[in-house]
Amino acid sequence: MSSILSDEVHQDSSNSTVKQTFLEATVATIVEEMRADPTVFTMGQDIRGGVYGAYPLAEFGERVRSLPISEAANVGAAIGSAMTGMRPVLDMTIATFLYSAMDQIVNQAAKSRFLFGGQARLPLVIRCTMFYGSSQAAHHNDRAYAMFMHVPGLKIVVPSSPVNAKGLMRAAIRSNDPVLVFEDSTLWGTRGDVPVDPDFIIPLGEAEIRQQGSDVTVIGIGQSLRTVDQAIKLLGKDGISIEVIDPRSLCPFDWKTVLASVDKTRRVVVVDNGPMTCGVAGEILATVAEHFHGRLLAPPKRVTAPDMHLAFSPQLEKALLPSREAVAEAIKSTFEYRGKEI
Repeated sequence: MSSILSDEVHQDSSNSTVKQTFLEATVATIVEEMRADPTVFTMGQDIRGGVYGAYPLAEFGERVRSLPISEAANVGAAIGSAMTGMRPVLDMTIATFLYSAMDQIVNQAAKSRFLFGGQARLPLVIRCTMFYGSSQAAHHNDRAYAMFMHVPGLKIVVPSSPVNAKGLMRAAIRSNDPVLVFEDSTLWGTRGDVPVDPDFIIPLGEAEIRQQGSDVTVIGIGQSLRTVDQAIKLLGKDGISIEVIDPRSLCPFDWKTVLASVDKTRRVVVVDNGPMTCGVAGEILATVAEHFHGRLLAPPKRVTAPDMHLAFSPQLEKALLPSREAVAEAIKSTFEYRGKEI
């Protein structure tokens, strides 16, 4: 892996940026925050081996800590250090390992500030890498962010690009609440221009309008935005003006931006690689329906994975995830009701 410290910096018209991959931007931000704040440290399984990002070990020593295979103990240690003044960044290695620490995450991290009447702070970041799409089999490839949206007290982000990875990670580290950062391993190698500004931040709860449009609002979660882009290219010259929104933050959620877009287009499609039932897409569409009952021009549509585990077989796994064809068809279907309010 190339060093996160050696990328070439170049100037644009407004500020300095650096070309980095999603993973490089994530780790570089953690390193920058460790240099700026001695209370920030990182720990995790295999973390000193460089698999999940190359840290300058000689500089930080034991502030980059390798942990045993004991997820509940690891999260408990992170919670304790956060409550006593540190800002730990805990790498859970694989998102499904969160399940082995559910009591610590749900009953302790999420509830302690509430239970202690606001006297306790929990500035804790948990990196959760999703390894679906690469034949990792069912034990390793869940997209479980919706499950944790059901838990009050947790903040949840799903970055979709290197610049979002940087801005959201910095916001997460500086937050005084526990934040789960769900990283999509299929995006780790994507490269983009990332601001060098040491204070560049994307506030939690602030969505991004990736493309302006007037006919239909399309909301994508994480990697599914790449599928949305492919679907738009597939639609080609159909003459549909599509507004694309990346929520970036699921808890808190930027309802103001999403609802303003749907108020303009009065059509909405949500794309999510997670399962359908009780998923992010369903929550978004339920809220849209509550706000715009009788004003939508077509039924809200969601394109998700089915309610089943992803297979080890590459062919079967691919078939279970939203495709560009399915997204394009969902967008087109919202125009079958042209001129009729729903």
